This record gives sequence, C-alpha cells and structure tokens, in this order.
Amino acid sequence: MQANDVRVLKGAAVPTLAVGLVAVVLAAILTGVKGALGAGIGLVLVAVFFTLGLIVVSWAGRVSPMAMMAAAVVGYVVKVLAIMAMLTAFEGTTAFNSRVFALSVIACTLTWTIGEMRGFMKLKLLYVEPGAEVPGRSPR
Repeated sequence: MQANDVRVLKGAAVPTLAVGLVAVVLAAILTGVKGALGAGIGLVLVAVFFTLGLIVVSWAGRVSPMAMMAAAVVGYVVKVLAIMAMLTAFEGTTAFNSRVFALSVIACTLTWTIGEMRGFMKLKLLYVEPGAEVPGRSPR
C-alpha cells in the first residue's frame, strides 16, 4: 500500500471509528447491551469491508489504471450487495438489536465515504503526466 493510500485510509477510518464508538455508546444508553452489540458489529463490518476494498483498489492501481477502475466498480458492487445480504440475514435476529445494527452500518458507511472523499481531495496527485507528449501535437 502506497503512502497516499495510507493517508486516505486514515482519513476514512479515524472518523468512522469515532462515529461507530459514539453509536455504540448511544446504543448502550438507549437500548442496552443488545443495541451496543449491534452497533459494534455494524462498525466492524463497515471497517473490514471498506478497508479490504481500499486495499484491493490500491493493489489494482499498481497494475494499471483500467484495473484500478474495474476493481473500484466491482468492489463497490460487491460491498453493497454483501452489506445488503448481511442486513437481510440479521433482520430477525434476537442476539442483538438489528435496527441499531442497520443504523450503525448506514452511519459508518456514510462517514467512511465522506472521509475517503475528503482524503482523496486533500492528496496532491497529478492527473496528467508532466512532459508527456500529446499525439498529433508538435513539441514546443
């Protein structure tokens, strides 16, 4: 994983952890242990899924820009489908509060996405290659 990717990971993971911990505390106060457990499981689920996704996209970026884009799109679809499957699978559980679990997943997902976008916007990445020759243009 490159240094830029680590900065993006930290920029997304730290706020997500903060929001997830607040969700766990609020759930414990408002709904008890089962709510706190649901919020904690939601936090872990989002953190693991999105960290793995960022690692895969980072690896694919070293292969080629097209592989990176494909990994990002496929990874996004897989994450959304997997999280929907988890929400559906745990819908009727009594081991933890499934409503708090779902709300925690939504809050942590939104926080991660915003943190990741902010992290990418703060990077000083070139979007063109300096000194690259453009086909059809004469060098100056």
